[in-house]
Amino acid sequence: MPLYTDQLRRTIELQQIPKRIVSLVPSQTELLFDLGLNEEVVGITKFCVHPQHWFRTKTRIGGTKQLHPEKIKELQPDLIIANKEENVREQIEELANYFPVWTSDVNNLNDALEMISSIGGLTNKQLLAKQITDQISERFNQLQTPNSQLQTSYLIWKDPYMTIGGDTFINDMLQQSGFQNIFEDQKRYPEISIQQLQSANCQLLLLSSEPYPFKQKHVDELQPLLPHTKIVLVDGEMFSWYGSRLLKAPGYFQQLQIQVLSLNHARGTE
Repeated sequence: MPLYTDQLRRTIELQQIPKRIVSLVPSQTELLFDLGLNEEVVGITKFCVHPQHWFRTKTRIGGTKQLHPEKIKELQPDLIIANKEENVREQIEELANYFPVWTSDVNNLNDALEMISSIGGLTNKQLLAKQITDQISERFNQLQTPNSQLQTSYLIWKDPYMTIGGDTFINDMLQQSGFQNIFEDQKRYPEISIQQLQSANCQLLLLSSEPYPFKQKHVDELQPLLPHTKIVLVDGEMFSWYGSRLLKAPGYFQQLQIQVLSLNHARGTE
């Protein structure tokens, strides 16, 4: 029987090509859809909003960090797909006592490409997975970045404000899109203050749509406190979803560069 190694270097055994898959991560759920696994996926989380018709019709098994193990057991999956960061280790280890659990660990673009390829292998969709990874690689290779990188901070949370460190997937996406994370020397998701943003000479502040849903009112609140900083609302899925959504990310990053550049010109003529 085939053995598969996940990104935590744990090995799982599959009796057959999976016919009942539970996905515990939104970006990987979307990937499973793009791999054509409509019939095979039987359970998703309440945050798996893409595709919308799956969100409406598939069995929801709780949130990414608050799974409902009994609902999962009722589905009798022959494969569960999880993620080291988005899911709680104790819950995943408990599920692994009953079902094969393949866990991803994605901290940069290369990890994401490896994950997509591996899931293609798990589900007998190798050709489609290769088409997706080839297209993602090509589009990122074609992504043009500015000569000078703006000193940037990316906020994921409010009360307290939280940003992203240099060991995160979002940081890699910032670098890929031509922005320099001023907190890249920190780990994971540190709390920061307005004073830190002021003293760090933050030129560009990106407010993410997730997990905290920043809106224009938050831009309006922050702008007087950071009068020399460009503040822009951004689509968090483009920076943090590491499945097939990466096909759309380079085009989005290119448009964001244009938007930021236009803000530069506007400020320059004030």
